[in-house]
Amino acid sequence: MFHHKSRKIITFCLLITLVFLSTITFSIILQNQSAIATEDIDWNRLIKDKNFAETVHKVEKRWEKEYEDYFSQNLADFSLKAEDIAKTLTKLSQETATKPAVIWVYPVKKQLQLLIITSGKKPKLYSIKDANQATLTEVVKKLKSEVTQPTNPTAKSYLKPAQKLYNWIIKPLESTLKSEKIDTLIFCLGSGLRTIPLVTLHDGEKFLIEKYSITRIPAFNLLKTDYNPIKNAQILAMGASTFSQLESLPAVPLELDEITKIWAGKRFINQQFTIKNLQQQRQKQHFRIIHLATHAEFKPGKPNQSYIQLWGNEKIRLNEIEKLKLDQPPVDLLVLSACKTALGDQEAELGFAGLTVKSGVKSVLASLWNVSDLGTMALMIEFYENLQKIPLKAEALRQAQIAMLTGKVTMESGKLQGSRGDLPLPSELAKLADANFSHPFYWSAFTMIGNPW
Repeated sequence: MFHHKSRKIITFCLLITLVFLSTITFSIILQNQSAIATEDIDWNRLIKDKNFAETVHKVEKRWEKEYEDYFSQNLADFSLKAEDIAKTLTKLSQETATKPAVIWVYPVKKQLQLLIITSGKKPKLYSIKDANQATLTEVVKKLKSEVTQPTNPTAKSYLKPAQKLYNWIIKPLESTLKSEKIDTLIFCLGSGLRTIPLVTLHDGEKFLIEKYSITRIPAFNLLKTDYNPIKNAQILAMGASTFSQLESLPAVPLELDEITKIWAGKRFINQQFTIKNLQQQRQKQHFRIIHLATHAEFKPGKPNQSYIQLWGNEKIRLNEIEKLKLDQPPVDLLVLSACKTALGDQEAELGFAGLTVKSGVKSVLASLWNVSDLGTMALMIEFYENLQKIPLKAEALRQAQIAMLTGKVTMESGKLQGSRGDLPLPSELAKLADANFSHPFYWSAFTMIGNPW
C-alpha cells in the first residue's frame, strides 16, 4: 500500500517538474526569439572568409522569409546576388542622376553588422561591437520616446540617442559615402530597427536628412527597381475628417483641396471615401498617385489586425489590401498621411515596412506615429509642391522635412506659411495657437518605403 502511494507521489512530482521546466523553456524561447532569429547566420565564418557577397545573399533570404512568414505567402520567385544589386544601382544612378547606396543593418546578440553596396562595387561589411543587442535596443527605445513624446518643444533631449545611433550605423560608412559621393541611402533594417526614425540620426552638427535622401525597404529582392518619372502623374486624393471611434482630422478637407491644386486629379471626402468608389475611380482613370488622408493602424499580431480606415465602419485590412489591385494598373506612390505603428513590436514593424510588398505599389509615404493634424497637412502640402519641382520622391520628402526643421513652414496668425506662400486656414484651424514645426516630432515620423525615385 505504502509502495503504491509512493509511486503515485513520485509520478505526480515528476509531472509537476516537467510542466515547470517546459514553462521555463517556453518562456526563454519567447524572450530570446529575436536573438535566435538573428543569430542563424555564421558571421564568424563569413567574416573570416571575407565572403561578403554570400553574406548579402543570406541576409536577403533571411529577411525575405520573415516577410513571407508574416504575410503567409510567397513574395519572390528569384534571388538577386550582390553583383546584381551593384549593377542595378549603377543603372538607377544613370537613370535618376543620383548616387545611391544600399545599407543592411543587421542586429545580432553581441554586435551590430553593417553591409553596404554602392554602384558597381563589391559589398563591404563592418562589425560594431559597442552596439550589442541589449544596448542597441535601449538606445532605440530612448530615441523613439524622446522624439514621439516631446515634453518641451524646444528641448533637444533626443540628440544624445540620435548621435549614438549615428555613430553606430552611419559613421563606420562615412568614408565610403563620401568617396562615392552618395546622396541617397536605401536602408534594409533588421528586427527592432524597422520603425526607427532614421532621419533623426545626428552627427553632432546635422541630422541625417540634411545630408541624404532616405528610404527604407523590406529587402532589395522585394524592391520594384524600375524607374518611371512621376512628373505629370494624376492623383486620386481621398480621406475622412470625422470618425465614430477615432480622433477627428479637421485639416483633411483643406489638405485634399490643396494637393489637388498642385497635382491634377480628383478628390473625394467622407461619404465618398469607400472601397467601391476607390475601385470605380481607378477603373475610369489611371492614377499613379493615391493619397489617403485617414487613420491607419499597424498593430501587433497577424496582418488582419492592421488596417486603413475608410468612411463609417469600412476598413481595408492589411491582409486584404492586395484586393485593391493597386498594381493593375501600377501605382507609383501610395500616401497614408495619418499612420500609427506599434513601435518596437516585431509584427507591427513587418506590416509597416512590408507595405509596398503587400499592396503592390512601388513606393509608400507613411508616418510612423500620429503627428498633429495641422502638422501633417503642412508637410503634405510641402511634399507635393517639392515633388513638382524635384520628381524624386525621397528627395521631395527630404526637402519638405528640412523646410519644417529650419522653420520655413510655420503657422502664424491663422495662416499656414510655407513655400507656396500664406494659406488662410478655416476658422476651426485658425483658432489654434501659433505652431512651430521644427521639433522632430512633426517631421521625422514621415518616411518613404520602397523605391526612392
